[in-house]
Parts: sequence; C-alpha cells; structure tokens
Amino acid sequence: MSWFVTNFIAAFLLPPLSLLLVLALGLFLLYRRRKFAKPLLLAAFGLLWLISTPYFAEGALHLLEARTATLDSQRPNKQPQAADAIVILGGGTYFHAPEYAGQDTVNEQTLLRLRYGARLQRKTGKPVLVTGGKPLGNNISEAQQMRSSLEQDFQVPVRWIEDTSDNTFENARYSFQTLQKAGIKKIYLVTHAWHMPRAANVFRRAGFEVVEAPTAFTTRYQTDLSAFLPNAGALHDSKIFVHEVIGLLWYRVRLAISNI
Repeated sequence: MSWFVTNFIAAFLLPPLSLLLVLALGLFLLYRRRKFAKPLLLAAFGLLWLISTPYFAEGALHLLEARTATLDSQRPNKQPQAADAIVILGGGTYFHAPEYAGQDTVNEQTLLRLRYGARLQRKTGKPVLVTGGKPLGNNISEAQQMRSSLEQDFQVPVRWIEDTSDNTFENARYSFQTLQKAGIKKIYLVTHAWHMPRAANVFRRAGFEVVEAPTAFTTRYQTDLSAFLPNAGALHDSKIFVHEVIGLLWYRVRLAISNI
C-alpha cells in the first residue's frame, strides 16, 4: 500500500478529522434523531477539548515514552551497551527551503534525531546509517538530506544510506538488508522517544539486536494554568499519540496475519 493511500486512510482515524466527522454526524442527526445527536455532540466536544489540552496530550505521549529509556539510564553506573553501528531514522522533509536555495532539507523532527545521532557517533565512534526514502515523490530522499546535514552541519561521516523506504516497517527491512552485508546485527537505534516502542519492535523483528537510543522526550518547565488551556500544539501531540497507537496495533495485526 502506497504512502499516500496509507496516510489518506489514517487521516480519517486521527484527530482532528475523526472528531470533526463525529461532530458533523451529530449535527446531521440533531433534527432527525435528537437522542442520538446529543451524545455524539457532547463526545466530540469533550474529546476535542481533552486532546487539545497540553496536560493530557503530554501525558499520553509519556505513556509511550515510559516504554523506553535514555541510553545512559539503561545501565546505571556502567558504560552503555556496545553496538556495531548507529541507525538514525528520518522524520520528514523541509521542502523547498528558501534559505537553502530552495532545496529540500531535513525538517525539525529529523534534525533533533540527527543532533543526538551525531553526539552518539562522537561518543562511540561507530559508523552511521541513515534511513528514509521519498514518500511524497520528492527529488532528494530523506536519507540523502540527512547525510548532507550530518556531514556538513555536524562534521559526522555517514557510511551507509538507505533511501528506498516509505515507512518504519520498510526502514527496518531495508536497513537490515544493507547492514547484513557488512556483518552487522547489533545497532544503536536513534529516533524520538515516543516513536521508539514501535520502531524498536519492527527493527527487532527484522533481525536486529537493538540498543535503544531515544531522544526528544516530552518535558515541561512547569505545570501551571496554561497546561490546561487547549492549544494547537497539544492537538498535534495527541495526533502523534493516536498515530503511534494505531501503528503498534497495525503491526501486531500484520504479524498475526503473516503467521496464519
């Protein structure tokens, strides 16, 4: 299934479109089936408020992030586990960036992963693989953008690029094919903390021994009244949470089907 088709279907499952559809159904039934309309309208309003509130949206991401741990905390008072390579997952593209002569380059999400991956490479000296294809059909793959950023902005060499994948499942499969040729199976896996549970799962199923190296945990300076006021940022965080949960469930179904 293509990246576009997958994400088109996902749009109907993720907020805010899923809640807007419930709201529209409630309004449609308001003058026809009033007893059904009121619960739908209340549910849509209540859920929209909830997922737009930073305190609850961040709490949802914490549920995912609790399933992983920083590299240093995995073995307190000891050196982190050793691995043979560093795999950094792409997180999207900043298209036609004006300040970069209109070229495609890494977006903010990918840049966070690259920053931590560069730090890890300097600390361990292990070779780097970057992975990410062209899900929107752009000219420069995410992996090529990542290599340019690592080498030009961070002065970190990239040994391998995997630039044919369109999703995390393919990231794992094609990265394994690449590193298997080099005799590498144990890797540091770098991605967002909220993405790590799903990513680590599929990379292990692809054949890797994974040392989780998550970054960009969800943190807050302080909890005050603003944490309970709905905003667009919280809605985005909730969308990430729902997307990851759906992804985890889908991979579980996919595995069950493949075992039949």
